[in-house]
Amino acid sequence: MLKNILLTIEYCGKNYSGWQRQLNGVSVQEKIEDAIEKLTGQKIGINGSGRTDAEVNALGQCANFKIDCTIPPSKFGMALNSMLPEDIRIVNSEEVDMDFHARYSATGKHYRYTILNRTAPSAIYKHTTYHMKHPLNVDKMIKAGSYFVGKQDFRGFMSAGSKIKKTVRTIYSLDITKDGDLIIIDIKGDGFLYNMVRIIAGTLTEVGRGNIPVEEVKDIIQSRNRSRCGPTLKASGLCLMEVYYD
Repeated sequence: MLKNILLTIEYCGKNYSGWQRQLNGVSVQEKIEDAIEKLTGQKIGINGSGRTDAEVNALGQCANFKIDCTIPPSKFGMALNSMLPEDIRIVNSEEVDMDFHARYSATGKHYRYTILNRTAPSAIYKHTTYHMKHPLNVDKMIKAGSYFVGKQDFRGFMSAGSKIKKTVRTIYSLDITKDGDLIIIDIKGDGFLYNMVRIIAGTLTEVGRGNIPVEEVKDIIQSRNRSRCGPTLKASGLCLMEVYYD
């Protein structure tokens, strides 16, 4: 009987060209699809909740696929992990309704951007943080972060090359916390434009350095002008934490 299986996936993006299968590099999707074929003998395409770029990490990426086999849905994760590289892990597998789609059924996402704010770079956090040696004023970053919350046009926070025309998104929350030398930016919203989180993090970093005044951030958002925003920070600091479904 045909079943619809939902996978929750954790991966380190360092060795991959991103989530989506492509011709010019090895992707996370490709590795999982190959593992499914080895396990079941069936060539199956999986639907991810969305793309992540090269070197972006994930603790809660989601993907679904439909298959007719005897493996119980709850056992798929364990079986696939035995065939996947150590930097990709299925943390949960379950059966969902046949009309469920990992991308189109999603109602929101939680991304985290982590900055290592100290003079020396890290041997441990190299592939999961962005290193910023200049001191950052976290209080200013928190004040600036409040301007991003709500339903707004974030056209200025989208990298060139995106074909998306509708650029209004709703940010449910933006929280910034400090844990020792780590500055953690948690953003939850109904959807995100291409590189939007990394550009928001870059803008907040410029605020923390004193290069952008806190009171200008609201006007920068409303200007929809990419040149007024901060830089696109490195992919290694970004992690997809969770995908939300009703």
